[in-house]
Amino acid sequence: MQKFMIMGGNRLQGTVRVNGSKNATLPIMAASLLQEGRCTIKGVPRLRDVAVMRDVLVYLGASVAWEKDVMHIDAGGVNCQEVSEELMRRMRASNLVLGSLVGRFRRAKISYPGGCQIGTRPMNLHLKGLQALGATITEKYGYITAQAEKLRGSEIYFDVPSVGATENLMMAAVMAEGTTVIRNAAKEPEIIDLQNFLNRMGAKIRGAGTDTIKITGVDSLHGAEHAVIPDRIEAGTHMVAAAITCGDVLITNVIPEHLEPVINKLREAGINVEVKDDRVRVWAGKRPLAVDIKTMPYPGFPTDMQPQFMALMTVAEGTSVITETIFENRFKHVMELRRMGADIRLEGQTAVVKGVPALSGAYVEATDLRAGAALVLAALAAENGTVLERVEHIDRGYERLENKYNALGARIIRVHK
Repeated sequence: MQKFMIMGGNRLQGTVRVNGSKNATLPIMAASLLQEGRCTIKGVPRLRDVAVMRDVLVYLGASVAWEKDVMHIDAGGVNCQEVSEELMRRMRASNLVLGSLVGRFRRAKISYPGGCQIGTRPMNLHLKGLQALGATITEKYGYITAQAEKLRGSEIYFDVPSVGATENLMMAAVMAEGTTVIRNAAKEPEIIDLQNFLNRMGAKIRGAGTDTIKITGVDSLHGAEHAVIPDRIEAGTHMVAAAITCGDVLITNVIPEHLEPVINKLREAGINVEVKDDRVRVWAGKRPLAVDIKTMPYPGFPTDMQPQFMALMTVAEGTSVITETIFENRFKHVMELRRMGADIRLEGQTAVVKGVPALSGAYVEATDLRAGAALVLAALAAENGTVLERVEHIDRGYERLENKYNALGARIIRVHK
């Protein structure tokens, strides 16, 4: 267990570079299992979740070398199609090996995955899709087993868009006989990045980024080299950090098109945002204006930015209404923000936030990854010191966040207990 000691009141200024996307890296790592050669992935962030996925690949028999932000994966030695319960419970995204193992070996056995407790994320869409491809699914004693003598292309329709299910079924279908069409697919940029990686390995996929993805099965895949896209949620977090501290920050290694909902809401709140090529400058000289937020699947406002934006709205002029439509338990940060003096009222899946002139430091706890990021932002703007417990949640999605913010003028100390 580790904690942050954060002294608020400093204006963030300077330049910060965004790391590669966690949510793109994890499915790409899983997809490397589909071939017997060597894959090189560049821009890999050094995060706890990535380390867990590395451990999963090694457990299955892959050889993984990770130096700085480059990862080499040799999947030729993979000889296991079962993932231990201990590894599965360490991270939700570990379920992404289901599609790649079934795609290559026609068999996989995993336990129900763990991870952040922000709401139910059922596997039913994943399993229905695998069944449509010809797999037999057995659920027993907390484990899922999928196996098939042969996978055949199929028409798959999602009742609701699911990022994980879209990724899993893309991986399962790349070596199925015939053509697979996924309708009402998730449109996130990370889906496009996965498609690009798979196609570099020899797959035939088109349509990622739209609601219809078409996959033409191939006989085999080969190794490939790929650079992951920048992390849009990390970039958005830095943008809010600049706004909440009335700072002036240049954020580099950004794809601005991935951040349009965040950029638009910041501008609506009176924050200055300048976009140029792969850079975004954010600066503010006064309190933000209250704005309403409703999370939606991409390209709507991302649920992964809702906690950070709520932190900003706690010090805004006026009252904002924040509606969470993706995860039913994604308001756990509300109680912690209240400890810091925030005025927030919950009404089901809606939070009514009445801005206050300033927050005050307090002892708070990160309950999940993005809640932890929101509390860091709130602490940066608070009038005095904050102690933030359980920062291991933050390490799941941000590479040494305290170092980046200290370089911008913050005062954050990591304490090892």
